[in-house]
Amino acid sequence: MTDTPRPAPADPLPPERLADRLMEVFALVGPLYRRVQRKIEQDNAARGVTAGVRAVLDLLHTHGDLTVPQLGRLQSVSRQFVQRMTNEAAARDWVTTTPNPAHQRSPLIRLTPAGRATIEAITTREKAMLAELPGGLTDAEIDACLRVLGRLVDGFAETEQGPGGP
Repeated sequence: MTDTPRPAPADPLPPERLADRLMEVFALVGPLYRRVQRKIEQDNAARGVTAGVRAVLDLLHTHGDLTVPQLGRLQSVSRQFVQRMTNEAAARDWVTTTPNPAHQRSPLIRLTPAGRATIEAITTREKAMLAELPGGLTDAEIDACLRVLGRLVDGFAETEQGPGGP
């Protein structure tokens, strides 16, 4: 620990201190993400659902019909990767394509009833697993976490776009 005084909780951190604190956050977020990803893969492997396919099914369940580029943007992954995941899901009859009135060359991806049942079963299992984690977290703590992570996602989206937008 350093003897550097901490700013009052409501004061924004100076850039150097912010960078140090965010490095602490990323040091936790990376391993957390990898552990969750590994757990999801292990739990769904027997059902033939990879983490990538699971993500596509979940986004379609949450947002409704989407194009492959929209799915890619929502996940911050390439359109090509999403297309492979969508093809895998289609081979299992979990998704289908439908014409897109807004863009003739980019069909909408839609969950099939089998896909909806699959993602609902997965999320039910995942919620049961999460409910067993040692908790003690309050709604306020979860809200703060979501707020901070959301701001970081937005901030990185802005830096990826560069000055002046996309």
